[in-house]
Amino acid sequence: MLHSHLTTLHSIALILQLLGDEDGDSAEALLAGSGIRLADLQHPDIRITTAQEMRVCANARARCQALGLLLGQRMHVSSYGLLGYTLLSSATLGDALNLALDYPALLGTYFELSLQRDGDLVWLQADGYRDLSELETFSAEFCLASLRLICDDLLGRRLPLREARFRHARPDYEKAYVASFACPRRFDAERNAFGFDASWLEQRLPLADPVTHRDMRERCRQLNSEFVHRQAWVTRCRQLLASQLQEPPALDELARQLACSPRTLRRHLHDAGSSYQTLLDELRYERARDLLGQALPINHIAEVMGYSETASFRHAFQRWSGLSPSRFRA
Repeated sequence: MLHSHLTTLHSIALILQLLGDEDGDSAEALLAGSGIRLADLQHPDIRITTAQEMRVCANARARCQALGLLLGQRMHVSSYGLLGYTLLSSATLGDALNLALDYPALLGTYFELSLQRDGDLVWLQADGYRDLSELETFSAEFCLASLRLICDDLLGRRLPLREARFRHARPDYEKAYVASFACPRRFDAERNAFGFDASWLEQRLPLADPVTHRDMRERCRQLNSEFVHRQAWVTRCRQLLASQLQEPPALDELARQLACSPRTLRRHLHDAGSSYQTLLDELRYERARDLLGQALPINHIAEVMGYSETASFRHAFQRWSGLSPSRFRA
């Protein structure tokens, strides 16, 4: 299943609205280390990387531990653009959910989603998390709360849940779960999922329209195809840069390895909402975080990362994360 490395600014805008920081110094602090500017929020068509999104989420969660739940409770189906409106025009809830699972890149999830039948129950399950381990709880809360809200929006009424399960431990703010999961809740479970009566999959949706749905579904297919094509360029560039991270090739050399011109490579990365320098910084930041977790001396980490001077590495890490290497480690 494709995991998107690109997403929209919608979650970032919600975070700033939720924490009351739509402008000023406090907003800048939330965006610190992400490379996102306040002015970017005026251009909803801009694509950002998931690494940028997660940087802002980490900044915001330091202020609000229940952030994932609060965001998920605001991610209405209309937040997903073309895909959201295609889901609304589906015939049944089951048709809509299966369609959403067909296009994880458009859904923008950090998980592998699936529907699992278990007798008279069906579980909407989120597995295979592949991002920052320190944000796994936040991501699971955000994912399941937003999926729950999507179901409610599609039905035009509350979907009765039988149970909700989470892989993480019971948090201190469990009361915040009630708004999304007013049902028995289990923590330290084997999977992240919520279950409901399988009969709801056959429930007709109030906004179902077969003609509109057929047209919208074709547009989703085309958009997904374009997105996957763009993502393929990003993925291949990341793979090549990651394998040569200590001495990364310049853009011209990377283009030669990809059998294209530098201009073509720039265009493909631009169309995907990225750039050579953005990808290189992301990979260096990921590698630096891993090395800092191994208690290696910072000067040794700088050398492994390909920096001739420790000070240059310190400045770069400060720019990526908003923290010095020593503060990040602490």
